[in-house]
Amino acid sequence: MRHWHILGVGAIGGLFASLLQAGGSRCTLLLREDDPDAGESSLTVELRCKQQHSHYRFPVSARGDSSGITHLLVTTKAQDIVPALAAVIPRLSPASTVLVLANGMGYLEQLQTRWPWLPCYAGTTTEGVYRQGRRLLCHAGSGTTLIGGRGESTSPPWFADWQNLAVNCAWEPRIDQALWRKLAINCAINPLTAVHDCCNGELASRPELAVEVQQLCEEIRMIGAAAGQHQAVADLHTKVAEVIAATANNRSSMLQDIRARRTTEIDYLNGYLLTLADELKLEAPRNRALVTAVRSLQKQAQKQVGRRGRIR
Repeated sequence: MRHWHILGVGAIGGLFASLLQAGGSRCTLLLREDDPDAGESSLTVELRCKQQHSHYRFPVSARGDSSGITHLLVTTKAQDIVPALAAVIPRLSPASTVLVLANGMGYLEQLQTRWPWLPCYAGTTTEGVYRQGRRLLCHAGSGTTLIGGRGESTSPPWFADWQNLAVNCAWEPRIDQALWRKLAINCAINPLTAVHDCCNGELASRPELAVEVQQLCEEIRMIGAAAGQHQAVADLHTKVAEVIAATANNRSSMLQDIRARRTTEIDYLNGYLLTLADELKLEAPRNRALVTAVRSLQKQAQKQVGRRGRIR
């Protein structure tokens, strides 16, 4: 089995590190310098699934470690992918494999532009996992994980590690279509919940928000179809309605980021759609208004953080 380094040890990173180790792979965690555990030599992740509790102990890569990385899983926020990868790029080579599991789109193009020699793959997952504590994870629901490489119809040898996982994981030859489908759904839900400060279910239960969802879905569908992603955005409103119903009590990641005064992934979600619409010379007023509104909320949150810092 291969040795995987995990960059971004949040809920998703912790889940897949645990699953990979349970499947027989070696896993090492790469922590940010400001992580409280960054100085530790190892740490333990507790994973709760239904009535089962499992503990996984992982070595932590030291800050000054210069040893090579053969297989890297990146699960950071979309806006953190490039700077996080830049920090470990001296440890990578053209023979390395980088797999990115993140929301949104546009980061693969950034990676290819900056490091054209680096083999990068992408994935999307619907596994339900959340943190109950800093290193305590709850695996709340099983989903599907799709992984692929652009232009690669067959899976590479390293994908055997992922086939050993105790979850549904498949190689997807049309990974762009899968990423686009996830993008479209996120773009129709996340920014609306952030702007209206509401749980997912309110997008269906409040008539005025239900109308916004429908109108936004139509605009996203138009952009996707013009970009050649007809299948990815087919029946988008129906798919979005299904996700809203299934996650009615959930707070989207974007809403959580706004409430926690963190930077959101808006530039890699609706912001990505806006860039594409501009290139295709399409009007996208609803996406444009949402991007403007979310960026404004971010600025307000950062000012509040700044004021609190000066008071201290």
